[in-house]
Amino acid sequence: MLSSYRRLFALPGTAAFTLAGLLGRLAMSMTGVSLVVLLAERRGSYALAGAVSAVGLATGAIGLPLIGRLVDRHGQARVTVPAALYNALPITGLLLCVRAGAPDWTLYACWAAAAAAPNLGGMARARWAHLYRADPELRHLANSFEQALDELCFTTGPVLAMLLCTAVAPEAGLVTAGTLGAAGALLFASRRRTEPPVAAPARAAARPGSPLRVPGLRVLLLTFLATGLVFGAMEVTTVAYTDALGRKPLAGLLLGLVAAGSCAAGLAFGLRRPRRAPGVRFLLGVATMAVVLLLPLAAVTGGAGLGDPGLALLGAALFTAGTGTAPTMVTGMTLVQDLLPQAQLNEGMAVTVSGIVVGVSGGAALGGAVAEHTAPGTGYLLPAGAAALALLIALAGRRHLRPSTAPPRTAAAGTVAAGRDPEQRVSTVH
Repeated sequence: MLSSYRRLFALPGTAAFTLAGLLGRLAMSMTGVSLVVLLAERRGSYALAGAVSAVGLATGAIGLPLIGRLVDRHGQARVTVPAALYNALPITGLLLCVRAGAPDWTLYACWAAAAAAPNLGGMARARWAHLYRADPELRHLANSFEQALDELCFTTGPVLAMLLCTAVAPEAGLVTAGTLGAAGALLFASRRRTEPPVAAPARAAARPGSPLRVPGLRVLLLTFLATGLVFGAMEVTTVAYTDALGRKPLAGLLLGLVAAGSCAAGLAFGLRRPRRAPGVRFLLGVATMAVVLLLPLAAVTGGAGLGDPGLALLGAALFTAGTGTAPTMVTGMTLVQDLLPQAQLNEGMAVTVSGIVVGVSGGAALGGAVAEHTAPGTGYLLPAGAAALALLIALAGRRHLRPSTAPPRTAAAGTVAAGRDPEQRVSTVH
């Protein structure tokens, strides 16, 4: 496995931007938990913490595509540096407002303003798509690797944040996340060698409109929205279920098993040589996800609440359920790269991520409502139903999941794929 993934880093600069992006994404995975713990501890209200967090998710869903469009038009470095420096201001402002006991509305305002965080995961995928545009097999490997990194971050980030908030100070998690996020973004932007070139400015009449004009991207957006519902409902339902059993500390471990299953599946999926068209692979991935997400529901209805053996069964079901999400996400990002021109790639991937963010928020709200008014474990109906909805959406729009033409192979992409030093190519742009 290691030798296969080592091929990705044969080009100069690829390891550097990957490590920098990993640092920034780790910070992003820490912010949600850090914010909730900070406000719950300093303001004594989980309701306030959840509401402020929801506002941040909503503005982030709007801000991500806007930042992505700026990146496509002006380049990754020119947008990432000011965005990272700006984003540090509202985070600092929120910490000061909490410290000073400022009114609640100031917390909403600060967290809403922190919506300009650069999407380093999307920009990393855009770099891989540019470097290996002429090699679909390596692009598939790169997208699988990126998905595994996402899962690694969202497994370790909340744990690290919780440790800092409880062992050091409630503010420590957010301070660390803000520092790591800014450092990772600035380091990522400094890796200019692998940055995709900016397309030549087009006439106003010839500029591409929103990537949502592409029918296939609308199908992916709706499918990822339903997938986000899976993630949000799964998280809240698992926490509520373990709490009802008096085993709430095990919730983190169980959710970590979901991420571990997805990480393992992503790495294994990358090693498989793509033999079918991406649209077909996407449908198979969503269908698999719909099937395996029935397992947690079956585990709790079959007696997973009877103690540790039952929770072990639920853990195995959650790990298996996690294996169904990675192939869907990997192939979905590959389809974005195939359906859109290079000049819209960052915006297009940001749009799909925004769909996931909105879905997570909605899934968490639904999961909380179901957990409060129904028997423990009933909430596992939600992720199973959301996965079935994702499958129906993908099936209904399957004819749009085929690019009308093969993605253009630019001269730059051909040069990189041939193994030549990309420094000369990028220097002409910057």
